[in-house]
Amino acid sequence: METQTIIQTAESSLLHTYNRFPIVLDHGEDVYLYDTDQKKYLDFAAGIAVFALGYSNDAYKTAVKEQVDKLVHTSNLFYNEPAAKAAKKITQLTGMDRVFFTNSGTEAIEGAIKLVRKYAYNKDGRTDHEIIAMKHSFHGRSMGALSVTGNDAYQAPFKPLIGGVRFAEYNNLESVKSLITDRTCGIILEALQGEGGIYPASKEFMQGLRALCDEHDILLVCDEIQCGMGRTGNMFCYQSYDILPDVVCVAKALGNGLPIGAFLCREECAALVPGDHGSTYGGNPLVCAAANAVMDQFEELNLTAHVKEVGAYLYEQLEQLTAEFDCIKDHRGIGLMQGIELTIPVGDVIKKAQKEGLIIISASGNVIRFVPPLVIEKKHVDEMIAKLKKCLQ
Repeated sequence: METQTIIQTAESSLLHTYNRFPIVLDHGEDVYLYDTDQKKYLDFAAGIAVFALGYSNDAYKTAVKEQVDKLVHTSNLFYNEPAAKAAKKITQLTGMDRVFFTNSGTEAIEGAIKLVRKYAYNKDGRTDHEIIAMKHSFHGRSMGALSVTGNDAYQAPFKPLIGGVRFAEYNNLESVKSLITDRTCGIILEALQGEGGIYPASKEFMQGLRALCDEHDILLVCDEIQCGMGRTGNMFCYQSYDILPDVVCVAKALGNGLPIGAFLCREECAALVPGDHGSTYGGNPLVCAAANAVMDQFEELNLTAHVKEVGAYLYEQLEQLTAEFDCIKDHRGIGLMQGIELTIPVGDVIKKAQKEGLIIISASGNVIRFVPPLVIEKKHVDEMIAKLKKCLQ
């Protein structure tokens, strides 16, 4: 099908929930994408922080192809080897004890909310527990995940949402303290806010939350769906704060393009029992084979060290860009999850970038979000900066 035919076919049949760019992506190589007209794009979005390994990792592709030929799905009425291996690997990487595999990040958040509430219910039998979430956060678009997303623009059309959620100021420990009551059962946050505008948590804030949770027997939930899996230079962002959460949510890069997420917890918090939660597809052999290959490649390629090196270089280059252009208001981020806040419309810059053969995406607050494949090199940073300069001039 020709490009315009594909677009017209999609527009006539798909529910219009996305404002798509008029580009039909066809294939990828290394850290580049190609459209159906064979135009080449440097990818600094990675499918929204998903394609950590890029598009040409042979070990990953081989693992997925071999599993397709062997067994794709069994249901969770039976065991399967890829899921068992993936469970052991992901618990070791996170420092957690138990894992439940989901199909997506938002499903991981849903499971975490249920886990936190069941943990509190087991303690006192009450059903009026509350969760503290952060303003300007983003945790997903399902009803539970939306309920802990601190952005009224996302929530307003779908209210009433689930109750018992209160919102604190991010990086303001006193704001959190003021909301804690005897009904508080959990605190959920991103250690580095993504959709909200690329805002890192301070060490004082993260360690203060851990202390508050310990003091009040509250579960600390870290949403690592976007900022986890090596993106900040540690395997998980919370690890840079010298804390251990009670519950961790993971997705995106875990499957490098295949739909898998997970929520994990410490043994003491593993309150869910048979009948409490489930998933038909969650943790099936295919997606777990992909996750195993991803985690193996992280180790083999020493990706976290690579991200620290290239991420530092990206930071330096974006700092120079910020100093050079008056239209850049601020620059912030960690590793290969950074953003620049603009005083000019971010949408215009993104469209210009596409014409220059560069894919970048936005975040809330007129921010360009840089979340490229974790395998990019310094030469790719240089190429991106050169293209972006043309768009900002």
